[in-house]
Amino acid sequence: MSPIHFTFSSTFLLGLTGLAFHRTHLLSALLCLEGMMLSLFIALSLWSLQFNVANFSTAPMLLLAFSACEAGAGLALLVATARTYGTDRLQSLNLLQC
Repeated sequence: MSPIHFTFSSTFLLGLTGLAFHRTHLLSALLCLEGMMLSLFIALSLWSLQFNVANFSTAPMLLLAFSACEAGAGLALLVATARTYGTDRLQSLNLLQC
């Protein structure tokens, strides 16, 4: 495994472990998701450039568009929960009260 692949793999795994273990605030979960998407975007872009594949040259842009939609939806949920509950702590959210 080359150092570049190791860097992007460790970045993705670091975001995944942050998402799994540090779930106290919704904002930290959203930041971990954005870090994971950023590492996937850069890795997919470099893969497309390295192998000079013309068919997959639009895949990084599509991933970036989905990432922007995910970030927008996440921030909308963050604002809605902060207005409703007064905090963004995930422990204060209870799905059974809906």
